Amino acid sequence: MSDTPPILVTGAAGFIGHAVSHRLLERGERVIGIDIVNDYYDPALKEARLSTFNGRAEFRFHRMDIADAPAVGALVRENGIRRIVHLAAQAGVRYSLENPFAYERSNLAGHLSLLEASRHAEGFEHLVYASSSSVYGDRPLEGQGFREDDQVDRPVSLYAATKRSCELISHSYASLYGFPQTGLRFFTVYGPWGRPDMAYFGFTQKILRGEPIEVYGEGRMARDFTYIDDIVDGIVGALDNPPPRGENRILNIGDSHPVGLMEMIETLEAAIGRKAEKIMRPMQPGDVTATYADISKLHALTGYKPKVRLAEGLHRFADWYRDFYGVVG
Repeated sequence: MSDTPPILVTGAAGFIGHAVSHRLLERGERVIGIDIVNDYYDPALKEARLSTFNGRAEFRFHRMDIADAPAVGALVRENGIRRIVHLAAQAGVRYSLENPFAYERSNLAGHLSLLEASRHAEGFEHLVYASSSSVYGDRPLEGQGFREDDQVDRPVSLYAATKRSCELISHSYASLYGFPQTGLRFFTVYGPWGRPDMAYFGFTQKILRGEPIEVYGEGRMARDFTYIDDIVDGIVGALDNPPPRGENRILNIGDSHPVGLMEMIETLEAAIGRKAEKIMRPMQPGDVTATYADISKLHALTGYKPKVRLAEGLHRFADWYRDFYGVVG
C-alpha cells in the first residue's frame, strides 16, 4: 500500500469516478471517495458500483454532499489530501430545464467547496476537475475539432453555463491562491457501468425490451463518443502532470472521431444483435448539433491516444448490460 496521502475522488459512485478510483487503486494509490448517491438516476446502479470496492482496504467511502463545505474541508484537512479528482456534479442537459437549482448547488456551490478545501490544504499539489464539451455551445463540425482557445461564451443550456462558470471560478482561485488546477472538457463518455440517462444506454434498454427508440434531432446530430477506459487514461495522465503554480489549465478529453447519431444506432444494433424501431423527433432545448474534440494538447502533455473504437466499445457495453441486468438473448 502506498504511504503517500490518499487521493480524493468526488463522485466515486458515478460512472467516471468509479472507473478512476479503480484505476488509482490498481496502481497502488489509496483513495477516499465521496458521493451523495442521489436519485437523479437509479441509486441501485450507484450502490452496485460502490459494491465493487468491497474488501479494498485502501478505499474508503464517505456519503457526503460536496456542497457541504465544512465537511469537505475537514475531510481534506484530516486526511492530509494533496491531490483531488473532482468529478461529482449534477449532470444532464435536459434535466437542467426541470430542476435548475440542483445545478446551482451541486455544480457551483460544490465546485467552490472543493476549491476552498484545496486552497487551505497543506502542501496541496493538484486539483483535476470535470468540465464539459457543452461549454462550446451549438456549432457546426469543421476543421480539426473544438479547441481549448475557441470562444465559449454562448452556452445553450444551464448545465453548460455552470460548467463554464466553474472554469472561470477556478481561474480566479489559481490566480489568487496559486495551487495548480486542470479542467477537463469531457466529450460523451460511454461504456460498461455507464449512466442510464445517456442515449446509448436508454437505446439498449428499449431495443432489448422490443420498444421503439426516440431519435432526437431527426438523427442529424453527431457526438465524439469516448470509451471509459480511454477517458480514465487521460484523467490519470493529467493528474500526474500538474501545471505550474498559479495556472488553471483547460484540456479537451475525447476520442477526436465524431460519429453521427444514426451511425451510432446502427453500430449499437450490431452489438446487440437486434434492430431498433425508430421514432424521429426534433432537437430538444439545450441540445447541441455536434461535438468534436481537438485533443492535441492532452496528447502532447501525456501521450493520450484513444484506443477503443465505437464498435468494440458498444460491444463491451452490450455484454456488460446483459450480464448486469440478467438479460438473456
